[in-house]
Amino acid sequence: MIQLGEYNTLTILRETDPGLYLGDNEENELLLPHKYKPETYEIGDEIRVFCYLDNEERPIATTLEPFVMLNTYGYLHCSDVNEFGAFMDWGLEKQLFVPFKEQARPMKVGSWYIVYMYLDEKTDRLVGSSKTDKFLNNDVVTLEKFDEVDVLVTHLTEKGANVIINGMHKGLIYIDDIFEDIRTGDRLKAFIKKVRDDNKIDVVLQPPGYRSIEPNANFILEELKAAGGFLPVHDKSDPETIKTELGMSKKSFKKAIGTLYKDKQILIKEDGIELV
Repeated sequence: MIQLGEYNTLTILRETDPGLYLGDNEENELLLPHKYKPETYEIGDEIRVFCYLDNEERPIATTLEPFVMLNTYGYLHCSDVNEFGAFMDWGLEKQLFVPFKEQARPMKVGSWYIVYMYLDEKTDRLVGSSKTDKFLNNDVVTLEKFDEVDVLVTHLTEKGANVIINGMHKGLIYIDDIFEDIRTGDRLKAFIKKVRDDNKIDVVLQPPGYRSIEPNANFILEELKAAGGFLPVHDKSDPETIKTELGMSKKSFKKAIGTLYKDKQILIKEDGIELV
């Protein structure tokens, strides 16, 4: 069965004026226009294509790579708005339609939005929604502290960065745990800091707890070497100064230089730290 909104591996059946007709093992067919056909091919070859509906609502194949796939989230640009809804650029010729009822707030041409793409059961059309929360669920969370995850930053608040975890759960990176410039739409590797009793999930971008000491220590060593062996920060420096200089919290910094000091790799002086 040909799956709309996903990649399909199909067989080249025949060549016509419009392009190549492809088919699956259930005798379903669709067109791959000539402009997307491979440079070399033979009838009977298999080809991997993305399948969706064209402007006339007919199944069609393409070798272009979309910015979002079925049941996933993407950060998309709004290219048009009319009386029916908004249209998003998702990397293909036909725009992805987001009805007004699926807009968390009215979309504007030229703005960017986190959009979830799904298959509308009533119309069998691929549709987008910026009401992303309704597709996320924290009722059952099997993640544990220290687990590495993939996150998509959805929006920034005074508390921190709200994220989608592994395309399934809502999470938060608290502002005090952000030591780098992150923005809406960023896809990042992250780590579970805590799963709370109410299944709210705290996330950090560095391995939490003791597991972050070694990477931070190595980072500080590299910074020391790049700076000629001396950095003007120490265990009594202001937290903001440490964050500005090294992009980490004072707590992480103190643990890291403590490790380096015990290993006799640095000296801690009144005006900073120095390579031995």
